[in-house]
Amino acid sequence: MTTRNRGSLHFRKALRRRLVLSFLVSALALSAAQTTLCGEGSSDEQALWKLEHDYWRYVQENDLAAYSTLWHERFLGWPSVSPVPVHKDHITDWITAQTGKGLKFESVNFKPAAIQVTGDVAVTTYWETFRWVDKNGDGATRGTRIMHTWLRSGKDWHIIGGMSMPESAAPPK
Repeated sequence: MTTRNRGSLHFRKALRRRLVLSFLVSALALSAAQTTLCGEGSSDEQALWKLEHDYWRYVQENDLAAYSTLWHERFLGWPSVSPVPVHKDHITDWITAQTGKGLKFESVNFKPAAIQVTGDVAVTTYWETFRWVDKNGDGATRGTRIMHTWLRSGKDWHIIGGMSMPESAAPPK
């Protein structure tokens, strides 16, 4: 083997080691970033997750007045139960449609997916599993994927946009 070939072989091995090392470092960085997506997070992230939990607690308690305080006056969203986008004046329609039949909302599981806070705008994404139960406690378990866009006004956050869709399978563990 010539000196030139040995140098080329050495160069390729070194390059391969660098590529493998870069890949491993990138994979570790991505893993760490994923952990912060749903982990403790910043104070803004914690506040927003608390508000999302409040959202479902208000639905479960049928506290439409408290529920309405979560929404920005200029809200526009597209809930999975509506054939068209809705504004704030229709955000409780999906609740009253069920409670009007004598059903009660039961939250089964809340599973965060990711959160992104950029200045005074934040996006939350998660899965909610729930049931609408009758007076005997019977009702099918359903799931939905939720995406809310929050806008900070002073120290308060309000939902300014959102979308949901039925979940056909259980959220990933």
